[in-house]
Amino acid sequence: MSAPATSRPTVSEREARQVAEDAREQHWRKPSFAKELFLGRFRLDLIHPHPLPAADDVQRGEEFLAKLRDFCETKVDSARIERDARIPDEVVTGLKELGALGMKIDTRYGGLGLTQVYYNKALALAGSASPAIGALLSAHQSIGVPQPLKLFGTQEQKETFLPRCARTDISAFLLTEPDVGSDPARLATTAVPDERGDYVLDGVKLWTTNGVVADLLVVMARVPRSEGHRGGITAFVVEAAAEGVTVEHRNAFMGLRGIENGVTRFHRVRVPAAQRIGEEGQGLKIALTTLNTGRLSLPAMCAGAGKWCLKIAREWSAVREQWGKPVALHEAVGSKISFIAATTFALEAVLELSSQMADEDRNDIRIEAALAKLYGSEMAWKMADELVQIRGGRGFETAASLAARGERAVPAEQMLRDLRINRIFEGSTEIMHLLIAREAVDAHLSVAGDLIDPGKSLQDKARAGANAGVFYAKWLPKLVAGPGQLPRSYAEFHPRGHADLSGHLRFVERHARKLARSTFYAMSRWQGRMETKQGFLGRVVDIGAELFAMSAACVRAELLRTRGENGREAYQLADAFCRQARIRVGELFDRLWNNTDDLDRKVVKGVLGGAYEWLEQGIVDPSDDGPWIAEPEPGPGARENVHRPIR
Repeated sequence: MSAPATSRPTVSEREARQVAEDAREQHWRKPSFAKELFLGRFRLDLIHPHPLPAADDVQRGEEFLAKLRDFCETKVDSARIERDARIPDEVVTGLKELGALGMKIDTRYGGLGLTQVYYNKALALAGSASPAIGALLSAHQSIGVPQPLKLFGTQEQKETFLPRCARTDISAFLLTEPDVGSDPARLATTAVPDERGDYVLDGVKLWTTNGVVADLLVVMARVPRSEGHRGGITAFVVEAAAEGVTVEHRNAFMGLRGIENGVTRFHRVRVPAAQRIGEEGQGLKIALTTLNTGRLSLPAMCAGAGKWCLKIAREWSAVREQWGKPVALHEAVGSKISFIAATTFALEAVLELSSQMADEDRNDIRIEAALAKLYGSEMAWKMADELVQIRGGRGFETAASLAARGERAVPAEQMLRDLRINRIFEGSTEIMHLLIAREAVDAHLSVAGDLIDPGKSLQDKARAGANAGVFYAKWLPKLVAGPGQLPRSYAEFHPRGHADLSGHLRFVERHARKLARSTFYAMSRWQGRMETKQGFLGRVVDIGAELFAMSAACVRAELLRTRGENGREAYQLADAFCRQARIRVGELFDRLWNNTDDLDRKVVKGVLGGAYEWLEQGIVDPSDDGPWIAEPEPGPGARENVHRPIR
């Protein structure tokens, strides 16, 4: 029998980076629109004409959406979930009976077999009824047991667990620990092989969404290297009811009050080898690959939030009058409404395009999905913030208080609170910037990485220099000119009687080349220090996100026009969004080189060194004196088990 983990692994910064690098997918076997965009190549042919779902997928998806809508309208009391901070058991049971737990699971295992497009539509719908329900369904299917098993599970594992996940069992994903977030190299939970060939699990996991009510868990744990075991971070399916599994605490948050998120302890939990997913050491790769499409669930709910913000802004601004006319007709408010409408259109365009590309599986969408998550979470938060501003004092007032004094119970402040976590969930904005930036410069590192790697020999550097010379001799001249400089390029996006979107696509093409030139110049300037320039890299990614969203908005507007579905209005919204985005792109390009990054680093050193402690005087800190990070003691759980499976 194993001994509980007693200390956290000690790793250097270089070792931690190497763990993350080893986990990412190393090769590009399929084309990627976003990857090409960062390289200065605007491959419109990869996304236009807009890909479309098959007719039978549409029929199956629409039939389920109708059932889900009826359920949400008749069975879900969002105010009750917010008030009680819990989804009623009967609602969860109803979702199970509806098949909502198995939306992405193949029909052969009892699931509904919906496409990514319709899965996301369902999440947007359910999330609009209650964000907590959207989170429950998403965590279960996007990162819980079904997705990793679909991609990496054995046939036996699929036959054993997927039918359960499709109808009865809720699943959760457990990676984070009290002192481990985006740096998994320091993972302390262990899975030690025993004499029977099974694994013995010890450790504590934090922020386990669905963990309080889950029946099945995907757990990431470190297998020690030993004879016959390559070791490394490994993924396991664990029964939540297994002996030694304890849910020690149900966490409470500023938003998403109904989610079942907790702290889970494992003490000498025996896990059969047959429940290991993939090989030893593949855990992080499994997690990252799962998230390549799993991240699309979050922007789905962000797009749904944008739709709701638009609806409330429209209805409220039409009836609220100030100085003799509706507030919507005052420019200061009207600009906010225009931003919400245009951005909602763009978010849905990004989501639909990325989801359909995921369904077709013709493209590598790892960057597109990451951009959708990053952009969706940031823009949805801004839209909700603008809605609160439009509503004024009523936006800050709770829905319950509004109802108590006789007004419509509009939960605008709740929407703001609920959306805030999306900038942290499934990779914070800062981590997403670094993740996407790494993929964006992959082509450069592939040919010139050894030149800036201090660990490489002179021979390796010489070889890399020769390879880089060949690559850049062919690549750099292509960044000088392109279709974006030709007035008639993309003429099909300027149909008679519609706004002109062709100019926006020419803007995207020109600025994709400019972005690639800027990235090359930065790599030449900073070389091995490039990875420390997180401010620069973040702005590069934000520019790419805006260019991607502009492209998606234009392509979707053209799709709707050709199908006779509000084409003129779609073109107008795409035009408004692109004009707004172009202003943001211009500001971001200016800030690539005109910024306070160097000064900020000096100030940070001063803050950490105590140079500005005098600035903190004159306040009272209401925080208690507990530790910043509660280091869990190894061993059996000493608290009551608050695990409550829903039957």
